[in-house]
Amino acid sequence: MSAQASRVSRTSGDLSRKGEGSKEHAIVISETTLHADPAGALYWPEEKLLVVADLHLEKGSAFAARGVLLPPYDTAATLARLARLVGRYAPQCLVALGDSFHDGEGAARMSMVDRIALQALQRGRDWLWIAGNHDPNPAVNVGGRFAETLVLGPITFRHKPSPAACDGEIAGHLHPLARVARRGHAVSRRCFVGDGRRLVMPAFGAYAGGLNVRDRAVAMLFGSRPITAHLLGERRLYAVAAVRCLPD
Repeated sequence: MSAQASRVSRTSGDLSRKGEGSKEHAIVISETTLHADPAGALYWPEEKLLVVADLHLEKGSAFAARGVLLPPYDTAATLARLARLVGRYAPQCLVALGDSFHDGEGAARMSMVDRIALQALQRGRDWLWIAGNHDPNPAVNVGGRFAETLVLGPITFRHKPSPAACDGEIAGHLHPLARVARRGHAVSRRCFVGDGRRLVMPAFGAYAGGLNVRDRAVAMLFGSRPITAHLLGERRLYAVAAVRCLPD
Protein backbone atom coordinates (compact mmCIF):
# COMPACT_ATOMS: atom_id res chain seq x y z
CA MET A 1 0.00 0.00 0.00
CA SER A 2 1.33 3.45 -0.91
CA ALA A 3 1.81 6.17 1.71
CA GLN A 4 -1.01 8.13 0.09
CA ALA A 5 -3.36 5.15 0.19
CA SER A 6 -2.45 4.55 3.82
CA ARG A 7 -3.35 8.14 4.72
CA VAL A 8 -6.67 7.74 2.91
CA SER A 9 -7.57 4.53 4.70
CA ARG A 10 -6.87 6.08 8.09
CA THR A 11 -9.00 9.17 7.55
CA SER A 12 -11.84 8.20 5.24
CA GLY A 13 -15.32 7.75 6.54
CA ASP A 14 -14.85 9.54 9.84
CA LEU A 15 -15.97 13.15 9.73
CA SER A 16 -17.11 13.17 13.34
CA ARG A 17 -13.72 13.70 15.00
CA LYS A 18 -13.78 17.48 14.78
CA GLY A 19 -10.68 19.23 15.95
CA GLU A 20 -8.37 16.22 15.85
CA GLY A 21 -4.99 16.60 14.18
CA SER A 22 -3.22 19.62 12.75
CA LYS A 23 -4.80 22.29 10.61
CA GLU A 24 -1.92 21.70 8.22
CA HIS A 25 -2.84 19.12 5.62
CA ALA A 26 -0.05 18.39 3.16
CA ILE A 27 -0.86 17.79 -0.49
CA VAL A 28 2.05 16.87 -2.75
CA ILE A 29 1.87 17.89 -6.40
CA SER A 30 4.82 16.98 -8.63
CA GLU A 31 7.04 16.54 -5.56
CA THR A 32 6.06 19.99 -4.26
CA THR A 33 4.47 20.04 -0.82
CA LEU A 34 1.66 22.53 -0.29
CA HIS A 35 -0.54 23.00 2.74
CA ALA A 36 -4.30 22.83 2.27
CA ASP A 37 -6.34 24.92 4.68
CA PRO A 38 -9.82 23.83 5.87
CA ALA A 39 -11.14 27.14 4.50
CA GLY A 40 -10.38 25.92 0.98
CA ALA A 41 -7.06 27.64 0.24
CA LEU A 42 -3.55 26.40 -0.54
CA TYR A 43 -0.38 27.79 1.02
CA TRP A 44 3.10 27.23 -0.42
CA PRO A 45 5.48 28.02 2.46
CA GLU A 46 8.68 28.25 0.41
CA GLU A 47 7.11 30.83 -1.89
CA LYS A 48 5.00 32.48 0.82
CA LEU A 49 2.16 32.11 -1.65
CA LEU A 50 -1.56 31.81 -0.83
CA VAL A 51 -3.92 30.49 -3.50
CA VAL A 52 -7.72 30.58 -3.70
CA ALA A 53 -10.05 29.76 -6.56
CA ASP A 54 -13.47 30.82 -7.78
CA LEU A 55 -14.34 33.66 -5.44
CA HIS A 56 -17.35 34.60 -7.62
CA LEU A 57 -17.56 38.03 -6.03
CA GLU A 58 -20.84 39.86 -6.70
CA LYS A 59 -22.73 36.70 -7.62
CA GLY A 60 -25.61 37.88 -5.44
CA SER A 61 -25.89 41.20 -7.29
CA ALA A 62 -25.68 39.40 -10.64
CA PHE A 63 -28.65 37.23 -9.69
CA ALA A 64 -30.55 40.23 -8.35
CA ALA A 65 -30.18 41.96 -11.71
CA ARG A 66 -32.01 38.98 -13.24
CA GLY A 67 -34.78 39.10 -10.65
CA VAL A 68 -33.45 36.22 -8.53
CA LEU A 69 -33.15 37.68 -5.07
CA LEU A 70 -30.34 36.44 -2.83
CA PRO A 71 -29.01 38.10 0.33
CA PRO A 72 -26.51 40.67 -1.01
CA TYR A 73 -23.72 39.74 1.38
CA ASP A 74 -21.71 37.17 -0.54
CA THR A 75 -18.85 39.52 -1.43
CA ALA A 76 -18.46 40.75 2.14
CA ALA A 77 -18.59 37.19 3.51
CA THR A 78 -16.04 35.91 0.99
CA LEU A 79 -13.62 38.78 1.62
CA ALA A 80 -13.97 38.33 5.39
CA ARG A 81 -13.01 34.65 5.09
CA LEU A 82 -10.10 35.63 2.88
CA ALA A 83 -8.99 38.23 5.43
CA ARG A 84 -8.77 35.53 8.10
CA LEU A 85 -6.46 33.51 5.85
CA VAL A 86 -4.30 36.51 5.06
CA GLY A 87 -4.00 37.16 8.78
CA ARG A 88 -3.08 33.53 9.41
CA TYR A 89 -0.41 33.12 6.71
CA ALA A 90 0.75 36.71 5.99
CA PRO A 91 1.52 35.75 2.37
CA GLN A 92 3.86 37.79 0.21
CA CYS A 93 1.73 36.91 -2.80
CA LEU A 94 -1.93 35.97 -3.19
CA VAL A 95 -3.17 34.28 -6.36
CA ALA A 96 -6.87 34.13 -7.25
CA LEU A 97 -7.38 31.35 -9.80
CA GLY A 98 -10.04 32.90 -12.02
CA ASP A 99 -13.77 33.47 -11.78
CA SER A 100 -12.88 35.93 -9.06
CA PHE A 101 -15.85 38.03 -10.19
CA HIS A 102 -19.07 36.36 -11.22
CA ASP A 103 -19.24 38.36 -14.44
CA GLY A 104 -17.46 41.10 -16.32
CA GLU A 105 -19.39 43.86 -14.54
CA GLY A 106 -18.96 42.44 -11.06
CA ALA A 107 -16.12 44.74 -10.07
CA ALA A 108 -18.17 47.80 -11.00
CA ARG A 109 -21.02 46.63 -8.74
CA MET A 110 -18.85 46.28 -5.62
CA SER A 111 -19.84 48.50 -2.74
CA MET A 112 -17.35 51.02 -1.45
CA VAL A 113 -17.11 49.09 1.82
CA ASP A 114 -16.17 45.89 -0.02
CA ARG A 115 -13.77 47.76 -2.27
CA ILE A 116 -11.96 49.17 0.76
CA ALA A 117 -11.81 45.68 2.30
CA LEU A 118 -10.22 44.35 -0.89
CA GLN A 119 -7.68 47.16 -0.93
CA ALA A 120 -6.74 46.35 2.65
CA LEU A 121 -6.11 42.72 1.74
CA GLN A 122 -3.85 43.72 -1.13
CA ARG A 123 -1.77 46.19 0.85
CA GLY A 124 1.86 45.14 1.25
CA ARG A 125 1.72 42.06 -0.99
CA ASP A 126 1.71 41.03 -4.63
CA TRP A 127 -1.81 40.16 -5.81
CA LEU A 128 -2.41 38.24 -9.01
CA TRP A 129 -5.79 37.79 -10.69
CA ILE A 130 -5.79 34.79 -13.06
CA ALA A 131 -8.25 35.07 -15.95
CA GLY A 132 -11.34 32.86 -15.69
CA ASN A 133 -14.21 32.02 -17.98
CA HIS A 134 -16.54 34.32 -16.02
CA ASP A 135 -13.97 37.14 -15.96
CA PRO A 136 -11.61 36.67 -18.93
CA ASN A 137 -10.66 40.35 -19.13
CA PRO A 138 -8.91 42.47 -16.48
CA ALA A 139 -11.34 44.20 -14.14
CA VAL A 140 -10.98 47.94 -13.65
CA ASN A 141 -9.99 49.61 -10.38
CA VAL A 142 -9.57 46.44 -8.32
CA GLY A 143 -5.81 46.60 -7.77
CA GLY A 144 -3.33 43.82 -8.35
CA ARG A 145 -2.15 42.53 -11.70
CA PHE A 146 -3.63 40.12 -14.22
CA ALA A 147 -2.35 37.06 -16.10
CA GLU A 148 -3.60 34.03 -18.00
CA THR A 149 -1.42 31.64 -15.98
CA LEU A 150 1.35 31.64 -13.41
CA VAL A 151 4.32 29.28 -13.60
CA LEU A 152 6.50 28.86 -10.51
CA GLY A 153 9.10 26.13 -10.73
CA PRO A 154 7.33 22.81 -11.40
CA ILE A 155 3.84 24.23 -10.73
CA THR A 156 1.51 25.89 -13.22
CA PHE A 157 -1.50 27.77 -11.87
CA ARG A 158 -4.45 28.36 -14.19
CA HIS A 159 -8.21 28.65 -13.97
CA LYS A 160 -9.48 25.85 -16.17
CA PRO A 161 -7.79 22.43 -16.03
CA SER A 162 -6.04 21.40 -19.23
CA PRO A 163 -7.94 18.69 -21.14
CA ALA A 164 -4.71 16.74 -21.71
CA ALA A 165 -2.67 15.02 -19.02
CA CYS A 166 -0.63 17.62 -17.19
CA ASP A 167 2.10 17.44 -14.55
CA GLY A 168 2.27 20.10 -11.85
CA GLU A 169 -1.04 21.79 -12.64
CA ILE A 170 -3.20 23.49 -10.03
CA ALA A 171 -6.55 24.78 -11.29
CA GLY A 172 -10.06 25.72 -10.26
CA HIS A 173 -13.20 26.02 -12.38
CA LEU A 174 -14.90 22.72 -11.54
CA HIS A 175 -15.89 23.52 -7.91
CA PRO A 176 -15.34 19.92 -6.74
CA LEU A 177 -17.33 18.50 -3.86
CA ALA A 178 -17.55 15.02 -2.39
CA ARG A 179 -20.43 13.08 -0.86
CA VAL A 180 -19.64 10.52 1.82
CA ALA A 181 -21.72 8.37 4.11
CA ARG A 182 -21.71 9.40 7.75
CA ARG A 183 -23.87 7.69 10.38
CA GLY A 184 -26.28 6.50 7.75
CA HIS A 185 -26.61 9.88 6.04
CA ALA A 186 -24.92 11.43 3.03
CA VAL A 187 -22.76 14.47 3.76
CA SER A 188 -21.51 16.78 1.00
CA ARG A 189 -18.37 18.87 1.41
CA ARG A 190 -16.32 21.05 -0.86
CA CYS A 191 -12.96 19.46 -1.52
CA PHE A 192 -9.61 19.48 -3.25
CA VAL A 193 -9.24 16.60 -5.70
CA GLY A 194 -5.97 15.34 -7.13
CA ASP A 195 -3.72 12.45 -8.05
CA GLY A 196 -0.29 13.73 -7.03
CA ARG A 197 0.35 15.19 -10.48
CA ARG A 198 -2.45 17.74 -10.75
CA LEU A 199 -4.94 19.27 -8.35
CA VAL A 200 -8.32 20.94 -8.68
CA MET A 201 -9.18 23.39 -5.92
CA PRO A 202 -12.57 23.91 -4.25
CA ALA A 203 -14.53 27.08 -4.95
CA PHE A 204 -13.92 29.69 -2.26
CA GLY A 205 -16.90 31.96 -2.96
CA ALA A 206 -19.78 32.04 -0.48
CA TYR A 207 -22.41 31.35 -3.16
CA ALA A 208 -20.41 29.00 -5.38
CA GLY A 209 -21.98 25.64 -6.20
CA GLY A 210 -20.20 22.31 -6.64
CA LEU A 211 -19.60 19.36 -8.96
CA ASN A 212 -19.43 15.83 -7.58
CA VAL A 213 -15.96 14.27 -7.83
CA ARG A 214 -17.64 11.19 -9.31
CA ASP A 215 -18.83 13.27 -12.26
CA ARG A 216 -17.41 12.36 -15.66
CA ALA A 217 -15.94 15.86 -16.09
CA VAL A 218 -13.70 15.26 -13.07
CA ALA A 219 -12.86 11.64 -13.88
CA MET A 220 -11.75 12.51 -17.41
CA LEU A 221 -9.01 14.78 -16.07
CA PHE A 222 -7.24 11.96 -14.28
CA GLY A 223 -7.85 8.98 -16.56
CA SER A 224 -7.18 5.68 -14.82
CA ARG A 225 -5.02 7.17 -12.07
CA PRO A 226 -6.47 6.88 -8.54
CA ILE A 227 -7.62 10.22 -7.18
CA THR A 228 -8.15 11.50 -3.68
CA ALA A 229 -10.76 13.95 -2.44
CA HIS A 230 -9.55 16.14 0.43
CA LEU A 231 -12.81 17.17 2.12
CA LEU A 232 -13.02 20.47 3.95
CA GLY A 233 -13.94 19.98 7.58
CA GLU A 234 -14.59 22.49 10.30
CA ARG A 235 -11.03 22.37 11.62
CA ARG A 236 -9.19 19.94 9.36
CA LEU A 237 -9.35 18.12 6.05
CA TYR A 238 -10.23 14.49 5.44
CA ALA A 239 -8.61 12.48 2.64
CA VAL A 240 -10.99 10.00 1.01
CA ALA A 241 -10.36 7.87 -2.06
CA ALA A 242 -12.71 9.26 -4.72
CA VAL A 243 -13.99 5.78 -5.57
CA ARG A 244 -15.38 5.59 -2.01
CA CYS A 245 -17.34 8.81 -2.42
CA LEU A 246 -21.01 8.67 -3.29
CA PRO A 247 -22.38 9.69 -6.69
CA ASP A 248 -25.26 12.14 -6.90
